[in-house]
Amino acid sequence: MSQKVLAIAESINIMGKRSGTAMKERNPGPVQEMAKEESAAGASYLDLNIGPARKDGTELMPWVVQTVEAVSNVPLCLDTTNTEAMAAGFKVVKNKEAAIMNSISAQPERMQKLIPVAAEAGCNVIALLWGPDGMPRDSNERAAMAVDLMMALAEAGIPNEKMLFDPIGTPITLGADQIASGLEFMSMLPEIAPGAGSTVGLSNVSNGVAEHLRKYLDRTYLIMLMKYGITTAIVNSYDSELMAICKGERQNLVDMVHGMMDGNDPDPASLTGTALEHYKTYKVLSGQNVFSESWLTL
Repeated sequence: MSQKVLAIAESINIMGKRSGTAMKERNPGPVQEMAKEESAAGASYLDLNIGPARKDGTELMPWVVQTVEAVSNVPLCLDTTNTEAMAAGFKVVKNKEAAIMNSISAQPERMQKLIPVAAEAGCNVIALLWGPDGMPRDSNERAAMAVDLMMALAEAGIPNEKMLFDPIGTPITLGADQIASGLEFMSMLPEIAPGAGSTVGLSNVSNGVAEHLRKYLDRTYLIMLMKYGITTAIVNSYDSELMAICKGERQNLVDMVHGMMDGNDPDPASLTGTALEHYKTYKVLSGQNVFSESWLTL
C-alpha cells in the first residue's frame, strides 16, 4: 500500500515575490494564476498567508479568499497571526467545513479569540504546539501542549477529527535534537488525540540553508514524518518530486528511509541518484552525521 499525504500548497504568501506584490496592490491576476498552478500540481488545500497584516488584515484576508475562490474549488487554509483578519476571512469562505484555520497555538489570547471562530465555522484547525514561552523543549512538553489545546477545542465542540497537530519543524541548522523530539511526539499522538490528524510546515526544516539545497531536506523530512502517519503537510507544490512523494509515487524511497529509521541501512555503495540523496540526507536529519551544506557531496 502506498502512503499518501495531503499537500497544503504554501506559495500564495505575502512574503512571496509574485503573490506578495499582487496582494499589496490588490491585483487578482498573479494570485489567481498561482492558485490554478498549485491546484494543477495536485494540492489538496491552498494556504493563503497574509502574515501579521497589521494595517489592513481585516480587508486583505477576505479579498484573497474571494480572489482565489473565483478560480478554484480546492479547499482553503487561512494563514495569519492577525486574529481579527482570520475571523474576517472565515466570514466569506464558501466551503467553511472543508477549510483549515492555520493556526491556533497554545497561547491563551490566541485560543480565546480563535477557538470560537473555528467552532462557529466548523472548519479544521491546525493546533500549533507553540506555547506562552515559545518553542516546546522536548516531546513531553509537546504532548502537554497538545492535551491543553485538545481539551480547549473539545470544550468548544470541535471534534478530534477536525484537529491537525503541528509538532513544529525546526531548522536542521540548529541541530537534529528538536527534529527527533517532533518525530517522537508524532509517535505519541494517536494515544494523546485518537482520530486527530497532523501537519507540519515542511520548509521550516531547511530554513537558513542555501536555496538550491532546501528541497532535498524537505523531501526526506516528509518521508520521516510519514513513518508516524503524518496526514497533511504544508509544502512547496512547485517541487514536483516532493509532490510525487505526497501522492504515494515514491514508495521505494519511503520504504528505504523507513528501513533506515528501524536500523536497517542499505549499503551506500549500492545506491545512486535519488536514493543516495535520501540516504545522505536522512543521516544528517537523524543526527548521525553532522550537518554542513556539503552533506550531499561528502
